[in-house]
Amino acid sequence: MHLKRSFAVIGGDLRQRCLLRQLRGLGFPASAYRVPDAEDSAPDLSGCLRGANVLILPMPAGGGVPLADILDAAEPGALICGGMLDPAEALLQARGIAFYDYAKDEALLLQNAELTAEAALALLLERLPGPLAGSRILLCGFGRIGKLLARKLKALGADVTVSARKAQALDLARILGYRRVTAGSWADAPAPIIGPAQLPCIRRDCVLLELASLPGGFCAEAQALPGYCAARGLPGKYAPEAAAAIIRSAIFRNLNLEEAT
Repeated sequence: MHLKRSFAVIGGDLRQRCLLRQLRGLGFPASAYRVPDAEDSAPDLSGCLRGANVLILPMPAGGGVPLADILDAAEPGALICGGMLDPAEALLQARGIAFYDYAKDEALLLQNAELTAEAALALLLERLPGPLAGSRILLCGFGRIGKLLARKLKALGADVTVSARKAQALDLARILGYRRVTAGSWADAPAPIIGPAQLPCIRRDCVLLELASLPGGFCAEAQALPGYCAARGLPGKYAPEAAAAIIRSAIFRNLNLEEAT
């Protein structure tokens, strides 16, 4: 099994470094290129990718290394594994390259959401002017992260209000015991959720925690407020070892490798 799989880990953040160490710890050949705090396995990209039949890109894909360069240096028949590969799908398909977007793995998304909610909780505890118990918190959106974060906040005594545009999400929020408010005119646009019209309603000591991917949910004026905190990519910052293990498990599932290998 080990001889059939040789990995190359490319670029990224601390997750990639942890992933590299985990693969090597499991006995897989794993080379490194531009991985943080890891020595490159070869002086150039082609040397690093030589012999590797599984290439692991970070999320989002690339990690500072141009995707076209990676594809040019990849071994024929190598599988490209990366997160958020949608912008590159046309290029991959045009070149006839097999790929796996691990950011579309539902198990990974749920586990990442759990890490994100936990990290968001830690940030709130640091930044709120008082305890979470009794704090009034508005959650904009009730997806995977929102549901998990709402549960954690309520368990610590916060007064949670859920804002969502879908009736189904609001019904679930009601069933789970949260206050709820229907999203307003912003619901038809992807961003911002908090625009200039909402600014007069925001307290000066309010914490504005940005968990959404770019372009985000806060307008430029809201981002300029003292309580604004951009907190994207929390799993890789808060718990890189666990975040790497989640990615590894998703890739192993795709390759039909046993986790205990």
